[in-house]
Amino acid sequence: MKRCAWKKILAAAVCLTAAFAVDPLCTAAQTPAPLADYVIGPGDVLMISVWKDEALTRQVVVLPDGKVAFPLIGQTTAGGRTVADLTKEFEQKLSRYVPDLTLNLSVHQVNSLMIYVIGRVNNPGRFVLNSDINVLQALAMAGGLNPFAKRGDIKIFREVGKGTEIFTFDYDRASAGEQIQQNIRLRRGDVIVVP
Repeated sequence: MKRCAWKKILAAAVCLTAAFAVDPLCTAAQTPAPLADYVIGPGDVLMISVWKDEALTRQVVVLPDGKVAFPLIGQTTAGGRTVADLTKEFEQKLSRYVPDLTLNLSVHQVNSLMIYVIGRVNNPGRFVLNSDINVLQALAMAGGLNPFAKRGDIKIFREVGKGTEIFTFDYDRASAGEQIQQNIRLRRGDVIVVP
C-alpha cells in the first residue's frame, strides 16, 4: 500500500475513535439501571408466584395510588419501590403462613415508563417505553421535528421532588455530535417540549 493510503486509514481511525469516545462525566447518568433496581410504578403488571401453591400465584396490577392486593397480605404499597425491596417484604409477610417459602416476584409488563413529546413534532403524544431512551430517540419516536420547529430551543421538563428541573436541548448540535451531553437519558414522566 502507498504511504498516502496508510495516512488516510490512520486519519479515519482517529476520527472514528473521537466520534465514539465516551465522556466519563456522562456515563453514570446514561447507564441503565439493572433490573433489581427497577422502580415499580402505577400500571405495571407484577407476576407473583409461590412454588407449589397455585392459590398464591397470580398477576397483579399496580393501582394508580401505587398499591397492590395479594392474598394473606392484603394491600401493600408497591409503587416507588424496587423489585428486590418488595420481594423481601412479601417473603417476610408470607413466611408466617407458608413453611419453606419459595417466592418469585417479577415485573411481567412495564406500563409506567411513560414520556410525553409535545409541540412541533410530526406525531406528538404519550409514549410507553420498554427500555431506557435518550432525547434523540424520543424525538424519532415522535416522528421527528416538523419544518417550523425551533430546533435550538427544545426543553425537557423533569419533576424532581416538589420542583421541576428543566434541561435545554439543541437538536442540530446534538445530531452533529456536538454537546452530546445534552442528549440525556429520559426518566419516567419526562416531558419534551418542541416550540
